[in-house]
Amino acid sequence: MYNSFFKLHSSPFGTSPDPRFLYMMPHTREALACLEYGISARKGFTVLTGEVGTGKTTLLKRALASFNNRRISTAFVFNPRLEVLDFLEFVLADFGINSTTRTKSGMLLQLNRWLIERFRMEETCVVVIDEAQNLSWDLLEEIRLLTNLETSSEKLLQIVLSGQPELEEKLRHPSVRQLRQRIALWCRTQPLTENQTHAYVAERLRLAGATRPIFTSQALDLIYRYSHGIPRIINLLCEHSLIVAYVEQVQEVSAELVEGVAAELELETQPFLISPVAIGSSGRSGNFGETSGLMTAFDGEPKGRQDR
Repeated sequence: MYNSFFKLHSSPFGTSPDPRFLYMMPHTREALACLEYGISARKGFTVLTGEVGTGKTTLLKRALASFNNRRISTAFVFNPRLEVLDFLEFVLADFGINSTTRTKSGMLLQLNRWLIERFRMEETCVVVIDEAQNLSWDLLEEIRLLTNLETSSEKLLQIVLSGQPELEEKLRHPSVRQLRQRIALWCRTQPLTENQTHAYVAERLRLAGATRPIFTSQALDLIYRYSHGIPRIINLLCEHSLIVAYVEQVQEVSAELVEGVAAELELETQPFLISPVAIGSSGRSGNFGETSGLMTAFDGEPKGRQDR
């Protein structure tokens, strides 16, 4: 709606996780390198955690897209609230395997044969499980057992668990200690700083075709204060601000305009509640090995009309 008014060729602040708009900050590069290495080196288990809205899905899609020039098959489980048989059936279907049985042993045998064929063809097979903090204990154990599908030297299946900070808490539970011991790499996303927020907005506008600044510096300061550096909320504020600017036919988004949008969305400038499992954070976005530190994160979603 506003693209032609601002001379943009695409919407810069869409809600879908578009890897084209991934802004490479130091912690983003570290987490991306961690994911790419875990998959390409066949490390078995890799874990990606981060607070709601900090770009985990976008990062996952960018990491998988980086393998376009190599042979890779991916099953992306976006709803982990499944029974074991439903989970296996979903993975087989997403890999393009026609399931010939509805028994666990039959599906595992079929998956194992298919993985061996792909391994002989030097193809990497990856299962990505989003919102993994919602996995049941039984399904977590079944997923751990999938890493037993291996040759004498290589894992046949690479598994990426992606979720909110509660996933790390879940993986510390004694009942899944065998799974935790198999996790080779931990990657983390984190909120942006104020300077990074300014750069993030400018880069997304540039990629969308902007040839001049559209937000004033004061407007970007307010966007950071209201979003607390959470990319999803930054996008929400910027999108609504551009719509209002278009309606009012103003070429520049001012601080006053952002203030009005934030009030409409019922956003507040005080910090969101800190996730209990993030207290004592080390602030690192990636770790090639075990760690006890979690990043500082924020919990909460805007309460505005998008939820009504």
